[in-house]
Formats: sequence, C-alpha cells, structure tokens
Amino acid sequence: MAQQLGYHPDAFARSLRRRRSQTIGVLAYDLSDPYCIPIVRGIQAGLQPASYLPLLMDAQTQRGLFDSYLQMILERRAEGVIVIASWVFDETNLLSDVQKNNVPIVIVSRDLTARGVSSILVDNEAGGALAMRHLHELGHRRIAVIRGPEEMFDSGPRWAGVQSAAAEAGIEFDPHLVFQLPNLVDPTSGFEGGLDCARRMMATGRPFTAVLAFDDLTALGVVRGLLGAGLRVPEDCTVLGFDDVLPAEVSTPGITTIRQPLREMGLLAAEWVVDAIKARELRREQKPRLHRAPPELVVRMSSAGPVERGKRTGGKLELAT
Repeated sequence: MAQQLGYHPDAFARSLRRRRSQTIGVLAYDLSDPYCIPIVRGIQAGLQPASYLPLLMDAQTQRGLFDSYLQMILERRAEGVIVIASWVFDETNLLSDVQKNNVPIVIVSRDLTARGVSSILVDNEAGGALAMRHLHELGHRRIAVIRGPEEMFDSGPRWAGVQSAAAEAGIEFDPHLVFQLPNLVDPTSGFEGGLDCARRMMATGRPFTAVLAFDDLTALGVVRGLLGAGLRVPEDCTVLGFDDVLPAEVSTPGITTIRQPLREMGLLAAEWVVDAIKARELRREQKPRLHRAPPELVVRMSSAGPVERGKRTGGKLELAT
C-alpha cells in the first residue's frame, strides 16, 4: 500500500537514528580526465550492492579544492573515503584529517601503504617495460620517448621500466629524442603536450621510427603532430600510449597501448572500503593493503614494424646506405 501511494522511507532520518550516513566520499583529482571515469564507474558498481551512496567530488587538479572537498566529505560524516589521485599532492592533511576522524580510506593510483593507507595502482614499471619490449619485438631501435610530468606519481616508475627494458635489449636512447611533458593544467594538456613534442622531435632532424608516449592522450597529440608533418601512423612511424582510455580505442588509428584495468581497480577500491567499515564496526584491526594491478598490452592500428631499409630524417624518408 505504501508503495502504491508513492511513499519512500526517509533514509536521512533512518541514518540519524542509526548514526550511519551510508555514504562513501569519492574524491577524484579531475573528472574531466577520461582516466578517472572507468574508475568512478567501478566504484559505483561496487558500492551499489552494499547500499552505499558515493558522494562524488572533483578536485579539478587543484590542491586547494582537494583539501576543501575532503573537509566537506568528513563534515558530512561519510563512512569511508576513496581518493583517485595520480598527481603528487601533500598527503599530510589527508592522512591526519581522515585518521583523526577514524574514517577508512582507500587510495587509487598511488602507493601510500607506508603511511598506513590501503592502495591500489597499476604496476607502472612493468607497464613501461612491456611497452618498450613491444617496440623492440617489432624491430624498432630508434625510439623517441615522451616522459610524464614531474608531478605525476606514475612518471618515475613508468620511465624506469622503459629504461630497464631498453637496457636489456641493448637500445640506447638519443637524448635529443627524450622529452618531458610539463606539469598538467587540465587533461587537454596531455594532448597539447604530445602535439608540441611531435613538432619538436621533427625539428631535431634525428631519425626515429617509433614514439613511446607517456599516456594515451599524449599519444593522440603525437599522432596529430605527425600527421601535420605529412607522416602516416603506423606506416611511417609507430605510436604507443598507456592507460587504454576510451579515446584511444575509438580514434583513427586506434592507439596501441598498455591497459590499466581501471574499472576493476574501482571495484576493488569499493570492496576494500566496505570491508574496512565492517572491520571498524567489529573493532577488528585491519592492516593497510596493496594491490599492484598487472598491465596488459593492447595492440591496435598505431603500431607496426619500422619501414624496411629506410630511415627517417627531418620528416622525410631516406634510403639507408
């Protein structure tokens, strides 16, 4: 009868009686970044069966907003917090505020287990090595590399993996063909950075047959830059990305990339935060957990073997002597 009359229980009043908010704060570094969306969807899918409502907030890559939104989440008595943070931020306030309020927290895309925070991230070093080995197996030896911004937590490990695999293969990078993206302002910065790096690598006049980009948006910018210089991908130059976000799949050419299981990482974050809430209710100690997700090579149209018996110099194909 109540349902026929359109009556719904007052969840807010019920939560006050039980002193339970049934909400989980989800703080993302930038929701306009296609990297965040699959993680958020995984979190939502994981929280729904447990009857928790995600309180989603977008820090827009601004540390001030990050701190402000975290405080708002705690003021609204969220029972747990999930943070998506692949950029380097000052975690002091985060940890002190959350731990002081005895709120379980899980962080995605950073390893803060040493600070007592359960962490979920891809194995970036293994991913960098996987990308480099793919290019080597295709026959590429002259490889341009675009490193990530210094503020991105993923940048160092990913570059370490690339260097390790290159050393194993006996490949030395031309220092004139190693670039670094500036610190990000917004997600389009990656695309613009890739476009700029493509122009700069062409201007060096140095031969290269492949470009290993920091992530997929950077790779898309590289493709645009190479096409603007009259080069075809992959016929004239292979381009490889990282992450496997949707634009990499639907672009032409589709970008060969190193896949992060983003939705699965979100699902696991939801599972862990719910487990931590239950452990707190039972007054059971729970040690911080770490999950390094294995990366996966996804081969698409943007990678192929180098042009046979040729080399690229200043954007023109010249026969090798």
